[in-house]
Amino acid sequence: MVKLNKIYTRTGDDGSTGLVDGSRRAKHDARMVAIGLVDEANSAIGLAAASLGNGHHADILFRIQNDMFDLGADIATPGEDFEPGEMTLRMVPAQTYWLETTIDALNDRLEPLASFVLPGGSEAAARTHVARAGTRAAERGVTALAEAEPVNPAALAYINRLSDLLFVLARVLNDDGKADVKWVPGQNR
Repeated sequence: MVKLNKIYTRTGDDGSTGLVDGSRRAKHDARMVAIGLVDEANSAIGLAAASLGNGHHADILFRIQNDMFDLGADIATPGEDFEPGEMTLRMVPAQTYWLETTIDALNDRLEPLASFVLPGGSEAAARTHVARAGTRAAERGVTALAEAEPVNPAALAYINRLSDLLFVLARVLNDDGKADVKWVPGQNR
């Protein structure tokens, strides 16, 4: 377990921050941008969860929030060894598989889409759509990093699948899709 006695260290006052392996990077480095975007997405997921109170859907989001911390730790560990170790936290395919089985279970409740949906409806669905959009931004940050440095394929799969789960969950939160706001192309021309 992590123990933080002191929140500020002053070590980042020069514009750098430390990674898991002890190396330091500029706070605007692609790896740090990806970590920051994952954190922003996780915060949006937390806001969506808070709008749900207690229950199964909130529990889904709480589990995802924990996985998002794992994802941040994975990205904060540079290198090409993506196997989890005693001191190395890495995303594993089972985390993405859980997303997929959850997507399938949620999607079974929904009628197939006949139109694109606007990111709205109920407040809980709208907040979940905001989390989905934040997750897509995080995915862009992680894939940009992957163009420059090795990134765990399990991390890439997880962040890609997560936006799908959030989309399906938003539809479920819109009365199983019945309250989805449909896009009407050219409606306001």
